[in-house]
Amino acid sequence: MKIEKIFIEDSIKDTLISSQLPLKFPKAQIEIISNYADIWGRVKKPYLQKRDSLNLFIARKQGQLIKEAPNAYGISGEPHYYFIHAYNCIYECDYCYLQGYFNTPDLVLFVNHQEIISEMQKLADKSDENMWFHAGEFSDSLALTHLTGELNFYHEFTKKNPHCYIELRTKSANIKELLKLAPLPNFITSFSLSPKNKIKSHDLKTPSLSARLKAIKRLYEAGHPIGIHFDPVIHSEDFESEYQELINELCEVIPLSKVEYISIGVVRFTKDVYSQVKKNYPQTTYFHSELTKGEDGKIRYPRPMRMWILGKIKDLCLRAGASEKSTYLCMEE
Repeated sequence: MKIEKIFIEDSIKDTLISSQLPLKFPKAQIEIISNYADIWGRVKKPYLQKRDSLNLFIARKQGQLIKEAPNAYGISGEPHYYFIHAYNCIYECDYCYLQGYFNTPDLVLFVNHQEIISEMQKLADKSDENMWFHAGEFSDSLALTHLTGELNFYHEFTKKNPHCYIELRTKSANIKELLKLAPLPNFITSFSLSPKNKIKSHDLKTPSLSARLKAIKRLYEAGHPIGIHFDPVIHSEDFESEYQELINELCEVIPLSKVEYISIGVVRFTKDVYSQVKKNYPQTTYFHSELTKGEDGKIRYPRPMRMWILGKIKDLCLRAGASEKSTYLCMEE
């Protein structure tokens, strides 16, 4: 990852991360600014410019710090929220919705984690029922944790609030900081997995399937709870055998009966993201399949087709030992 320039908001320039993070990128120029939003994304920057270099913004997250997650985001029956610790990602998955969501691929790292946790605590204090807080909506949850060092703050929150669950969604194998923390049943790392050929074709610049499986094995053996996302599923003639092989490999590192939950979802796009994907990756195989726009505005496989695909993969999971109760379809009503 080549960082060309680092912008630091004046109000947080004296925080530990703001003073230490630039040391990781000694060749980057440093500029103190008033508000990252005055610069970041103000001018359209090509998504694929991330292949050459990125700018990094270190900022304080303002506005709504905790947001309600969409329906079918997690296991039903419990409230789900997500929190934003960063914008944009160092990886380059060709289906990623960020390419149609933001005007720029430049990274933003927010440092006011205690404020975010304070908002979580307000929700936690209102109810003794289980509730979920998800990280990774706008950036990978683990990819940069060796630089940012925020995991221990959220770990401490879940330790104090056993009815609150934090999920770290990732395609990374960067588990160094996680392994320093004591396992907690409500501090869950969930890995997005695809068949190895799909990772090679679509999950550009991400760790291989083998690397992710090794990370899962190390965390599981250390006692950390694991979730799995088979999402996004990309249809091909051999998808069933590909997922059978993937599930077999997964079972070699963790029994599916020990996985906290498994979500399954097909590849899907908003209109803006679909346009950007066609522009940035015109040769991708998505456009070889029938895609339709649904009533919710999302572009994806027709419902009968995707229910058939998802049903096949769910059946493979159940036959391999997964729990029916904890295996669910993602973003499907």
